[in-house]
Amino acid sequence: MGRRPAPVGPDAQNGRVREAVTSARRIVVKIGSSSLTTATGGLDDARVDELVDTLAALAAAGHEVVLVSSGAIAAGLAPLGLARRPRDLATQQAAASVGQGLLIGRYAAGLARHRLTVGQVLLTVDDVTRRAHYRNAYRTLRKLLDLRAVPIVNENDTVATEEIRFGDNDRLAALVAALVDADLLVLLSDVDALWTGDPAQPGSARITEIRGERDLAAVDIGGAGRAGVGTGGMVTKVEAARIATGFGIPVVLTAAALAARALAGEPVGTFFHPAERRPAARLFWLAHATAPRGRLHLDAGAVQAVVGRRKSLLPAGITAVDGAFTAGDPVDLVDAGGAPVARGLVNYDAVELPGLLGRSTGELAAALGPAYEREVVHRDDLVLL
Repeated sequence: MGRRPAPVGPDAQNGRVREAVTSARRIVVKIGSSSLTTATGGLDDARVDELVDTLAALAAAGHEVVLVSSGAIAAGLAPLGLARRPRDLATQQAAASVGQGLLIGRYAAGLARHRLTVGQVLLTVDDVTRRAHYRNAYRTLRKLLDLRAVPIVNENDTVATEEIRFGDNDRLAALVAALVDADLLVLLSDVDALWTGDPAQPGSARITEIRGERDLAAVDIGGAGRAGVGTGGMVTKVEAARIATGFGIPVVLTAAALAARALAGEPVGTFFHPAERRPAARLFWLAHATAPRGRLHLDAGAVQAVVGRRKSLLPAGITAVDGAFTAGDPVDLVDAGGAPVARGLVNYDAVELPGLLGRSTGELAAALGPAYEREVVHRDDLVLL
């Protein structure tokens, strides 16, 4: 299973976690469905109150807090007489439309006890991938924080389609953390930390720190939560941690019951160290927040130029085009085996490209005009995968 991370003493780990938490001004907290609801659906009032009290204490201490909360679909199950999370999208959307009101109402009532106001923010993938939408989402969240409200973010499940979904709120939380330039992301689960295997199995060990990909080699990541009401699991939380730490944001992963201790900087859960160098925000979003609308197949020379020499992609190096996209859309650049090597914003519509393939920009400019002398994907609009 790979190398197990070297053990870290509790005092040293506590110091790192405490420093990252206590120095964090803006904190994004994500909680999953299984930590808020019963297995049969319906909100667990005691769990919600415990979380609300923890968030209120943070706000009282001067922190800016954004909550990314799952639970809308799960909360809508019992009122609709559904025994388990539905598989089809239409029923999921119906459950979300019922449950979202219950969820936000419960948070609003709980935080009102602490004289805090709630702002509901429902997002779709377009809201964090398309530039105009992204700016609107940022302005809304920023203004709510300026007004000392607590933004509560969820995916807009009532309108999202299979093609344009985040898929889980762990990824959404990581993207929101980057969107608001958070100082800390806290992922709350029904498991107390990241383990090398199933915590119930002998031989599994709790991992206190993750410094990079080498430390993750020891981890056997499981599937969805045991309660059966969520969509995530440890694999989505680790991926969310990768996204956030890649943007320079530290991450704490622990159980919802340990949230207050984790946010107080105690050595609970698993602490993911942030990358030392933060990538350009534009390239970060291109890599993690966009969904490709098509694929450009590259010959060996083009792969070497794009990956090895960080050059722009020209028509001469493209062998085939897949998808229905327009100029400005994200597309994946794939090698001869079909493996994505980069993602970029394309400068041509899908219908235009087939007639340009294999031809030099000089030839195209002479035959079709100077507008066709441009790159298919400029290197400034391209990120390696």
